Amino acid sequence: MSDHSHSHHHDHDHAHGHSHEHHADMTSADSRRRVAIAGLLTAAFMFAEVAGGLISGSLALLADAAHMLTDAGSLALAWVGYKLAERPADPQRSYGFARMKILAAFTNGILLVALACWIMWEAVHRLLDPVDVMGGVLMAVAVGGLLVNILAFAILHGGSKEDLNLQGALWHVAGDLLGSIAAIGAAIIIMTTGWMAADPILSALVALLVLVAGVRIARKSGHILLEGTPAGLDPEDIQADLLAEIDGIAGVAHFHAWALTESKPLITLEVTAAPGADPDQLRRAVKARLADRFDVSHATVEVVCDGNNGALGPAGQCSH
Repeated sequence: MSDHSHSHHHDHDHAHGHSHEHHADMTSADSRRRVAIAGLLTAAFMFAEVAGGLISGSLALLADAAHMLTDAGSLALAWVGYKLAERPADPQRSYGFARMKILAAFTNGILLVALACWIMWEAVHRLLDPVDVMGGVLMAVAVGGLLVNILAFAILHGGSKEDLNLQGALWHVAGDLLGSIAAIGAAIIIMTTGWMAADPILSALVALLVLVAGVRIARKSGHILLEGTPAGLDPEDIQADLLAEIDGIAGVAHFHAWALTESKPLITLEVTAAPGADPDQLRRAVKARLADRFDVSHATVEVVCDGNNGALGPAGQCSH
């Protein structure tokens, strides 16, 4: 009887997981399409910025072009992350490739930090050794870049807010958008006052914003890769809740909470059943409570009987 109810419950859990995964797959497919379109737009305009930067002598344009290059690369990386995440699980990878998009997000965060450091380094050199910049060429290319970036940003901004990989891609494009605005600002200052330092100074300001975004994304995705406890799942709160809300629990131990992706938390724990409690019923109650109260649909719950000699009685209950 106990085995039958356990397998029945497991089937129910499995079905619930599948409907949740199907929704996640639809979100990922939408995100993947958005990332692909934004990536193609970015790559196409990058060449115009490189040419414009070389002709005009503007660091703001070259910095933005370098940014667009890493953007195009990181958008491609994000796209590969989604494609791999869709592959089914196999015996070697029981969770499949779902973590690939978190790995892609982490790599993107590190790239953003590296890029920001490079732009700042270059800006300091330009301030020490000023370069003449052609304001007219800078303005024309910067305006074109702004329009392309607004379009790419709008495409990505319509996607999932929970998706770290998409947020990483979005921040890359947001940095580009700010880069284009900075380049337009630099062009206006250079054309009206002839003050060449405006170009590297505005480039450095954009680099600072890019740095903050990179650190944020690398920290969030790094936390998931290090099996950190997901936000909103406090182990002490959950253990106290289970002890207070479910009759028959003598204790909760070996509690672990982590996340496969930003939207898929996992929990494993051991529950000590009080004498007279039905372990199978207790396990089902704990799983149901974790799903309803904490929105964790994937939990592995082991139930042990209280005391050293605790054993199952004839009715399948814990007895001393």
